[in-house]
Amino acid sequence: MSEETRNSLDGRAETVVQARSIGELHFHEHGGRPSRPTPYQVPPFTLPFENRQVEQDRVDRAVAEHPDDAGPLLVSLTGIGGIGKTALGYQLARRFADRFPDGVLHVDLDDLRLDGVVDVADAVGGMLTALGVPPEWLERGAAERSKQYWSQTRDKRLIVLVDNVRFGSEVRAFLPASGRSLVILASQAPLHDLDGTAAVEVAVGPLSLDDALRLLGNIVEDPRLQAEPDAAVRLARGCGGLPAALQVAGQWVRKYRRRSLSRLVEELTAELHGKGIPMVEAVWDAAYEGLAPAAARLYRLLPQHPGPALGESAASALLGVAPERAADALEELEAAGLLEYRPDGYRMHDLLRGHAERRARQIDPDGTDGAAARSSVVGWYRRQAARADLAAAGRRMTFAPPVEPVGPEVADVDFPDAAAAYRWLESARLALFGCVRTAAGDGHYEDAWALCEPLWTHFLDHPHYADVIDAFRFGVAAADRSEFLPAMVRMRCQLARPLWEQGFHEEAAEHIDHALRASRLLDGVLPDRAQARRLQASVMEFNGLLKSSNGDLSGAAVEFEASRAVHAEIGNEYGVLLQTYLLGRTALAGGDLDDAVRLLERSHRMALDQGRGRMSSRSGFELGRALRLSGRGQEAEVLVRAALDGARERRSGTDEVRVLEELAVLVEDRGDLAEAEQYRAASRRLRDGG
Repeated sequence: MSEETRNSLDGRAETVVQARSIGELHFHEHGGRPSRPTPYQVPPFTLPFENRQVEQDRVDRAVAEHPDDAGPLLVSLTGIGGIGKTALGYQLARRFADRFPDGVLHVDLDDLRLDGVVDVADAVGGMLTALGVPPEWLERGAAERSKQYWSQTRDKRLIVLVDNVRFGSEVRAFLPASGRSLVILASQAPLHDLDGTAAVEVAVGPLSLDDALRLLGNIVEDPRLQAEPDAAVRLARGCGGLPAALQVAGQWVRKYRRRSLSRLVEELTAELHGKGIPMVEAVWDAAYEGLAPAAARLYRLLPQHPGPALGESAASALLGVAPERAADALEELEAAGLLEYRPDGYRMHDLLRGHAERRARQIDPDGTDGAAARSSVVGWYRRQAARADLAAAGRRMTFAPPVEPVGPEVADVDFPDAAAAYRWLESARLALFGCVRTAAGDGHYEDAWALCEPLWTHFLDHPHYADVIDAFRFGVAAADRSEFLPAMVRMRCQLARPLWEQGFHEEAAEHIDHALRASRLLDGVLPDRAQARRLQASVMEFNGLLKSSNGDLSGAAVEFEASRAVHAEIGNEYGVLLQTYLLGRTALAGGDLDDAVRLLERSHRMALDQGRGRMSSRSGFELGRALRLSGRGQEAEVLVRAALDGARERRSGTDEVRVLEELAVLVEDRGDLAEAEQYRAASRRLRDGG
């Protein structure tokens, strides 16, 4: 360590030894967290709900008779799509919420399916987040997250709603550990593989005619329903007892207030028999026929959207119009009962999606309009994701060319700061993953691998492994099809990391080996030799990280040294800093404390000189660890306290917990057991989301 640095640390260490109490160090101000409210993932009661009293009473009896030592009670609501299972599940949650005071959780499995398979890790991760576990402290794999979930739900009285279940085996990951909880399942068919659990099956059939009439009357208060009771009966009967169809029929009755109800039913019946479409389809057809041209076109194009929910900006890209006009069309579709608004955006029922596709084929039989809209929305998401990536992570090594606006009226998303960009990437992730698959399927290979570049930034903070691995596999294939060597190299490296983190070391090694061999050809491909050398150095770094994950620390050090030499050759100061840091961390992991201190001190000084706040904190933290293990606790404490300030400034909960735990060890070593316990308690609160 240089004399200048030693003198600075000695002076600050003297102050630390005489440190004030933990409260005076603003521990509670910075380290504490307000308690998280009890989760209640049930939407407001805004739509009419009719009866289902028999079903509710059956569940009530099951809840009253269920013993606490028999495991959680499972109530399986079964029936066809559109029959009202989700609405009944919400009603049951509201009814029993007081009996289960620890909260209501909800997960829709169809939002998390990939080729028919549910991403269990992602689903359980969302529930853990709702229970207060910070996203950065979610375990990586599905099995580990399930253990976290069991720990969080032990001895709790929870209601868990699981929607769109296809198989009983999908449910087990979401069963709370407490036998005093209620799990409500919604499935289109009976779940025959729920053996070993206390399950009550409740068949949800069509509403009775009387219930359907009452629901129709609650949806639309119209005197014609009383003035023309026979017509009202024909209308309700024609909806087949489906609440979804009754919602649309009510909107239809409200819209044509000057026509007699008998005439409306006759027109609808004539249309039904003339086209040979079931009555529910005819109700949706009638709602569609009443739309303005822009709303009708948006309805036909909505199945082209790659995600389960969308807002006005994405709708604007589908239509190629200004966001205001897209918002008007969305509002019209919602008013017609053809879309549902939720906090994450507008959603279309699966049955309605099929109806929209059929109407699209009638207007656009060769799919030209749909293909153009699909290309437009993928291009829009690609442009927004690249902009979000730049706002969140700054300029970094990417290879996709910039994308022009998709239309003169289509607006970009506003990213005022990095936090807003990170939030958008997370909220749009399902659509972005869908865009990768859509682009690859349509043969737009550059779009497919280009979308993976910002998804890499998102992955580093939000490791949704199933989606990420799937997307980057498409990215690798798309890069190969586009025959663009830098993308072929980059995609393989970025796919390798989630693979080895999920235990697929052999497959990861194959991709890294392919990238290493391909990277030797980069000098003749990229006109900028420095950029080619930088990518080659990056491949060496990934190879070192892979070796480190396999326990080959000496092999990892060789790769980091080689990468550092390349960065030095091309004058990339940050690359030199990063590889020096990785070398120091590797030396520390291998127990070579003298080398670790030397390398980490150098990387820490470089980070300070380059103004790299995040790396200054991280290198200082690792240097502090090395100094403590070398018996230089006073110097270490100065650096670790500075790292704590940096973590709090960046609001990095992950780093803050690591630093708090290291501080606990440091102050314990100097004999302050009470202060050490305060740091450990703060660390536990952060981990638990408290």
